[in-house]
Amino acid sequence: MSTKTALITGASSGIGQATAREFAKQGINLILCGRRQERLDEIEKELSKQVEVTTLNFDVRDKKRVKEAINSLKKPFNQVDILINNAGNAHGLATIQEGDSDDWDAMIDINVKGLLYVSDAIIPQMIARNAGHIINIGSTAGKEVYPKGNVYCASKHAVDAINQGMRLDLNGYNIRVGAVNPGMVETEFSEVRFKGDTEKADKVYKGFKPLQAQDVAEIIYFVTSRPAHVNIADLMVMSVDQASSVVVNKK
Repeated sequence: MSTKTALITGASSGIGQATAREFAKQGINLILCGRRQERLDEIEKELSKQVEVTTLNFDVRDKKRVKEAINSLKKPFNQVDILINNAGNAHGLATIQEGDSDDWDAMIDINVKGLLYVSDAIIPQMIARNAGHIINIGSTAGKEVYPKGNVYCASKHAVDAINQGMRLDLNGYNIRVGAVNPGMVETEFSEVRFKGDTEKADKVYKGFKPLQAQDVAEIIYFVTSRPAHVNIADLMVMSVDQASSVVVNKK
């Protein structure tokens, strides 16, 4: 069986980085994408002992740069078998009337438009080969709306809709499309949301055992490792202590 290559966005931290490590363990070559080149360099150095690794430095919001970076890939990285649309984040936690329009722009541009730009650069080659697998990393916020989540939830509802639309449109091309939708995962997510306020961020995960990035990474690998005729279309995962976005058993 030939070695597969996966492109992972948001690979410099959190779920993306954990997925890179899990894929390397499983012998999958890696294209690691992110904005922080120094972090990409660190993980490339670590994982290149196991598999072939290259990095692409771009912000998914930059449509031109996304296309240029992906089109610059040379063998053995110019055939992407697995696309993990992981880049995304939340900015702020405020009511709609108190929200910051710059935060809204960032969430829509990264979580929705960024996913589309990267997919647009990869899908044609998958169609040409009549093969491929796309996993869109959504959120439980794409399945419900919680107080002060407004635009973030809207962006993840958009990911849910795009995932469904992608699966419909690519039906017949032998391309698997599915979403993994995690609940609360202990990463830098809350630190970004609260703009570096670590005290606020830490409180989010206190009093219960949240998911870890590695938990989600193992699930993502499981999804990709099913037999070719099996497509896990939509998967939601939460900590046992989390029943919904607002119902969490904190001790």
